[in-house]
Amino acid sequence: MTKTPNKKLREFFRNLDRQFFIDNDYKQFADQDRPLPIGFHQTISQPSLVLYMTLELDVNQNHKVLEIGTGSGYQTAFLAEFAQEVYTIEIIEELSKKARLKLMELGYTNVNYKIGDGTGGWPEFAPYDRIIITAGAREIPQKLWDQLKYGGRMVIPVGKPGLQDLLLISKNKEKGRVIKSLGEVRFVEFKGSYGWKNQ
Repeated sequence: MTKTPNKKLREFFRNLDRQFFIDNDYKQFADQDRPLPIGFHQTISQPSLVLYMTLELDVNQNHKVLEIGTGSGYQTAFLAEFAQEVYTIEIIEELSKKARLKLMELGYTNVNYKIGDGTGGWPEFAPYDRIIITAGAREIPQKLWDQLKYGGRMVIPVGKPGLQDLLLISKNKEKGRVIKSLGEVRFVEFKGSYGWKNQ
């Protein structure tokens, strides 16, 4: 197994222009380390958080990764650069189509796109070595957990509107679900049955 060195990931982070993923007046603020609106009540995450989540996910070139929430495609680019294959789901059709065009322009051919509710994951291609959810959920979606391979990792923000706990969850044959808190974050709502409005 070839692990992605932090040095390569950080170099990619420095060289990837976030402005490329923003198509509105907020483009001028792309170099600021904060989330920015991308339309449809969605945001592009702050760069330092994207880097942090990717580092904790620990992706390498042998991994098949499931991403819930394609959004602008910014986080997807990090996954596509270092994983073997990426399966990304976005519930908002226009965002998915825009992200696909941008990622194709960057030359990524290892990304598979799906438009729909990410709650159920993408079972046809399960199990996944890594799963990342880029929206806040009220709890860990069982179907996503079921699609995570033993030895795999999942990164997901879980909590309430306005404040969530970013969790790193490992799937261990002996211990089952091993959870580590990575700190407090603020994400937009997870769409589907695990969103806050569905409590």
